[in-house]
Amino acid sequence: MVAAVLICDDSNLARKQMARVLPPEWQTRLHFAGHGAEALEILKRQPIELLFLDLNMPVLDGYQVLESIQKQNLQVRTIVVSGDIQPEARERVMAFGALDFIKKPVDQAKLQQVLASLPAFNASPAQPAQAVPAAVKKMASSDVQLSAELRDVFQELSNVAMGQAGDLLARLLNVFVKLPIPNVNLIEVSELHMALASVEQKESTSAVCQGFIGGGVAGEALLILNDSSFKEIARLMQFDGELTTQVELELLMDIANILIGAVLKGLSEQIDMTFSQGHPVVLGQHMPVAELIKTNARRWRKTLAIEISYGIEHYDISCDLLLLFTEDSLKTLNYKVEFLLED
Repeated sequence: MVAAVLICDDSNLARKQMARVLPPEWQTRLHFAGHGAEALEILKRQPIELLFLDLNMPVLDGYQVLESIQKQNLQVRTIVVSGDIQPEARERVMAFGALDFIKKPVDQAKLQQVLASLPAFNASPAQPAQAVPAAVKKMASSDVQLSAELRDVFQELSNVAMGQAGDLLARLLNVFVKLPIPNVNLIEVSELHMALASVEQKESTSAVCQGFIGGGVAGEALLILNDSSFKEIARLMQFDGELTTQVELELLMDIANILIGAVLKGLSEQIDMTFSQGHPVVLGQHMPVAELIKTNARRWRKTLAIEISYGIEHYDISCDLLLLFTEDSLKTLNYKVEFLLED
């Protein structure tokens, strides 16, 4: 049977990558949605046998789509494909009726194993991924710019790395980490405060910065934590002593080591590059984020900024991780993206 398949993901890159690894006879019956609401409209409008569903999306996320499918009794089988690989994320989607959970980037062997468990589809083996389209090659070889296509690529890479870091944090602290859609922009230093719009501008913050370098790519990772989060982090880590400035600094360093290391590792694995990390530097404690950025403005000029805002379910903890790549790094990153897509 030739399946009518819907791929729902807010990343154009992810949709294309998923489509390329599906059986060739399915290619003529593929449908695409950029967010959950669009996917539900398609499901109501026409018969779809199989839905590949991302979790972190705008408008309606994957959890909301699964819940709606159940409530509306929509006849579709769903396989979740996500960078959020926390154990609880898998448990939640399976409880909502998902057939299986595949982590990003999609492993063809795992996909084939899942499809083989659906004999009604009678799927041929997936073909090797096709060579990168000419349009993407042109994008990857172009001058230093951040086109919509390139932003989408970096957002998807960040999404996978963010999921790996969130999984590590969730396992260490035995919590469920709320993961956002990463923000990616090429910005001037004067716009850095805009990149951190999720941080309450009037609230006092503390921050750590750690440099990284590897194979023509260099940058700094900036971790900002709202001061109001320290009590919640201490409670989460079952610390019942006095919350001194030194203790807060140690907690900040612990969170920074976990998130910065895991995100950089996730990115390096995807672009086949090893990053060396410098010593972490405290940028400031108990400062408004605007003042923190102003004080350290000389450290950054024009930069590729990737912002990830982490939250922890049932805890009032707000943490922003900002990766700031040098402008010169973009050419190398473009080159690495080209080879990534050819795999």
